Amino acid sequence: MEGSSLRAVGWARSLPLNSEVKTARDWAREHLEARGWTSAAPQTVDAILLTVSELVTNAYRHAHSSAQLVMTCDDHCLHVSVYDKSGDLPLPRAAGTDSLGGRGMLLVDAMADTWESHLCSHGKSVSACFRAPDAKTRDVDTPKLPPHQ
Repeated sequence: MEGSSLRAVGWARSLPLNSEVKTARDWAREHLEARGWTSAAPQTVDAILLTVSELVTNAYRHAHSSAQLVMTCDDHCLHVSVYDKSGDLPLPRAAGTDSLGGRGMLLVDAMADTWESHLCSHGKSVSACFRAPDAKTRDVDTPKLPPHQ
């Protein structure tokens, strides 16, 4: 729409490689509580916190770098983005029944309304979008979009 504007708020947190993933989840939960999501959409909050855990874990485990966690919220979605120093884009992959890892991006794909990854000048960003609680009730018939890469 020409002449329209989007109102959004955002938060960012640097997480050094030696940080615990719990620090990222706790930080994200505080912001979700402040926005009223924990009471309005507790299942969505669980999905967001699981996604935060997976994306930060991937930054630590696969990129061997610190993670920059950014959350932005507008009238339609909450976007969770994690930036790391690796240029390798994540892909959902089938994990063996005897392996401990390999399911993170499959979980993100199942939990988020959409997700995407992009190369940046010094690494990559992986972002997941979750519809706002009131947007979910307005957009019940909106199909899940495939991830963009």
